[in-house]
Amino acid sequence: MNTIAKSEGNAALYRRRALVNAVAVTLAVAAAVFGLLFLAWILYTLVKNGIPGLDWNLFVGDQPPPNEEGGGLRHAFVGSLLMCGMAILFGTPVGIAAGTWLAEYGDRSKLGSAVRFVNDILLSAPSIVLGLFVYAVYVMNTGGRFSAIAGAISLAFIVLPVVVRTTDEMLRLVPTTMREAALSLGVPQWKMIMQVLYRSAAPGVVTGILLALARISGETAPLIFTAFGNEFFSADVTGPMSSIPLVMYKFAGSPYENWQHLAWAGALVVTVFIFLLSLFARIVLLRKATPND
Repeated sequence: MNTIAKSEGNAALYRRRALVNAVAVTLAVAAAVFGLLFLAWILYTLVKNGIPGLDWNLFVGDQPPPNEEGGGLRHAFVGSLLMCGMAILFGTPVGIAAGTWLAEYGDRSKLGSAVRFVNDILLSAPSIVLGLFVYAVYVMNTGGRFSAIAGAISLAFIVLPVVVRTTDEMLRLVPTTMREAALSLGVPQWKMIMQVLYRSAAPGVVTGILLALARISGETAPLIFTAFGNEFFSADVTGPMSSIPLVMYKFAGSPYENWQHLAWAGALVVTVFIFLLSLFARIVLLRKATPND
């Protein structure tokens, strides 16, 4: 009797667990489908409204007056390329150096834990806060002059924590035996880092840099307080400069139909660019994970 009762109790417990599992799986699938439906809706709307505005003139034409056909976003594309490029140039070397210090020397002191904590805070900080910080520290101390340099600095603060975290984690994944083998041969520490660790972690670090570039490509808030925007084509990085996110922010809320079409086209170009960057980063990371024959 005890055996039968115990068997029946186990069967009831199994049915209850199976029911809970089925409910949990159903809810998880429903949540995934719900999110994917909205994502598909957003992408469909973006493609539907963006494709009509795609032509060569979009990339080589200048901003048109309101309610005038034609024109393009040349000034915004050039501005985005310059500011994102400078942000990567400013943030990447500092981020790699800081990540290397954390991975190789940071564990030996309490300062390493403090740096990681501050980096995590910076990683999750709202971009508008970083833009306001650069506005208060840089723009106001240069006579209130908005500039592409100020915009690039604010974007570099977004790049920096991503590169630091990626470099730190990728260097930690390098086997300790590789460090010990190099050091046992009399190789100096700095040379071991440059020629052994960096070569092994390069794909992961490059992936982090590409993901950081993809993130800043769509940032608007920090540029409002730093680069400010410019309706005309300009390659002067010491003055106000436009970008695709700034143009989208301005044109999408305008009552002019031609500006709205340009905003949709710019949004589609930025989305495709970010998608290709993310795809390339994933390919680089997969190539590292795949062993060579």
